[in-house]
Amino acid sequence: MNRPWNGYMQLGIVHFMLYPQVIEGEGPIVETARVIAEDDFFEVIEVGPIKDQRVWAELKGLIEGAHMSVGVGAQPGLLINKLNLAAEEETARQAAVDNVRGSIDQAYFLGARLLALMDGPGSYPGEERKAAAIDQLVRSLSELCAYAEGRGTDDLLTISLENFDQSVDKRSLIGPTKDAAEVAARVKEEHTNFGLTVDLSHLPLLDETPQEALAAAKDHLVHIHVGNCLMKDVNHPVYGDNHPPLGVEGGENDVQELVEFLEALFDIRYFTKELPTGRPVVTFEVKPLPDQDPAVVIAATKRVWREAWARLEVG
Repeated sequence: MNRPWNGYMQLGIVHFMLYPQVIEGEGPIVETARVIAEDDFFEVIEVGPIKDQRVWAELKGLIEGAHMSVGVGAQPGLLINKLNLAAEEETARQAAVDNVRGSIDQAYFLGARLLALMDGPGSYPGEERKAAAIDQLVRSLSELCAYAEGRGTDDLLTISLENFDQSVDKRSLIGPTKDAAEVAARVKEEHTNFGLTVDLSHLPLLDETPQEALAAAKDHLVHIHVGNCLMKDVNHPVYGDNHPPLGVEGGENDVQELVEFLEALFDIRYFTKELPTGRPVVTFEVKPLPDQDPAVVIAATKRVWREAWARLEVG
């Protein structure tokens, strides 16, 4: 591809995955975010729930000063607290909804246009109870969209559901991308501020090709994650959905897989969609291996991206 990628998209990185020491919403949040803000390769930073509202203010100043955009990922709050937006029991379901509402408040404070979430870890109840669980999930997502609408101004926050594996690691209700698309269609019957996030990292875990997943999601797609997973060795320390660096030995995704993913994104015309973020967002979600320097992961990610972009051939 001869044209620069920033003519098509905004590239970003998931802060709480690159720096897992802040995933619980505490620690050197601003200090580590500054490393990303100082790197003009990235236009977007995706942050997780942050406990201290004084840190919200510091982070907002940093992001605005760096001329960056920001997204919020509510997944850490659901994962760490083992919350489930599809829970059958009402108190449990409401606890998950309340947790995400806090992330919506943070997103509006920071000026985010997109908030990504999941249904919850271990939320797949089996086929017999799947339909009822999906009904609960649709109910929760509709409530969250309505809450965002109530908080919104001209810059309405869009809620985006990310699908995860159903049987390997997260054991999530959603699940296959076709199920995610069906959920999105139901939520969008009443709310326009909803869409889907598709993550390259999760496709091998779901046994889906980029073409299959993106064709199913295309009408609802608002956000992309790029990363890796490892499935061949169950004894490996990053087996499953742990987002090791692209190209890690034994992993599923490297340059060629990224090329194929980008080709599929061009095929569904993702990069010409009208989206709440303006230019489409593609966010890297990569985690250092044990004892690996995040700066090395950043450099390796850039090299994989540049090589993939150079190999890309689209009309």
